[in-house]
Amino acid sequence: MSYTPAENRYENVEYARSGNSGLLLPKVSLGFWHNFGDTGNIENMRAMCRTAFDHGITHFDLANNYGPPGGSAEINTGRILQEDFAAHRDELIISSKAGYYMWPGPYGDGGSRKYLISSIDQSLKRLQLDYVDIFYHHRMDPDTPLEETMGALADIILSGKALYAGISNYDAATSLRAMEIMDDLGVPLVINQSRYSIFDRRAEQEGLTSLNQESKLGLITFSPLAQGLLTDRYLNGIPADSRVRTDGRFLKESQVGEARLQQIRRLNEVAQARGQSLAAMALAWILADNKAASVLIGASKPEQILDNLKAVENTLFTAEELKLIDEISLA
Repeated sequence: MSYTPAENRYENVEYARSGNSGLLLPKVSLGFWHNFGDTGNIENMRAMCRTAFDHGITHFDLANNYGPPGGSAEINTGRILQEDFAAHRDELIISSKAGYYMWPGPYGDGGSRKYLISSIDQSLKRLQLDYVDIFYHHRMDPDTPLEETMGALADIILSGKALYAGISNYDAATSLRAMEIMDDLGVPLVINQSRYSIFDRRAEQEGLTSLNQESKLGLITFSPLAQGLLTDRYLNGIPADSRVRTDGRFLKESQVGEARLQQIRRLNEVAQARGQSLAAMALAWILADNKAASVLIGASKPEQILDNLKAVENTLFTAEELKLIDEISLA
């Protein structure tokens, strides 16, 4: 069945500039980390992409190792892009990354020129694209000179295989060094992708949110719902089908004790008083006061995307609300 996007898909969407660049991102972007690998259902993936685009989410975020298995998210997305979005490529921002383990041997991990150049070529084949819009180095590599990694990123941009350069999981000090190197190469960094949520303040503490507010380096955040903790799923304890019980790689049961559950319940009360779900408030909190240009959501079904989009309906917080959120979450 052919896909015709909604004609009014841009009517109620807010976009923000990433750093000093001309790149505009939707306030809510769709991440493909968990639910676009071969363990998922391709028709559900297709429905999520269509739902997102129909509501103005123009940014789809991937990485070479997303799956499982690694590479499968790009393969599945490439199929969907060709079958559903070929006529709308110029309306989409497609991003990918390289930096984590991808293939055996000494050249399939890290930040070497060899790994990054090989990775962009592989990603483009899997995605069936001539270029990606953003290409990130996915993590800091202390064993490779930063000049080598940034030089490879710059050459990828200059080759036309990607339009914008980004970094992910970089601390503030290394981000500033990377920006200086890229500026000298004439290919500025435009975006940093970092973990950030009400429960994880490292990006704030290290100054990455300040960089975004000063328009020096755009910030897009991942895990904004703290692996699902900042939703209504944990209000009555740990669900049997939760990520804690079924996966355990990114969120362990030891991290979800009674004290954390009490925090979740109290934050939910704040959200209800604002007329929002806990998830919507958690996303709105990140977008408030230009702390981030965009927030990456993960979804397992289209309805979750629609619920998360409600965050942009109210990103204004009173000083009292912000103080209460801090008192609850930082206790």
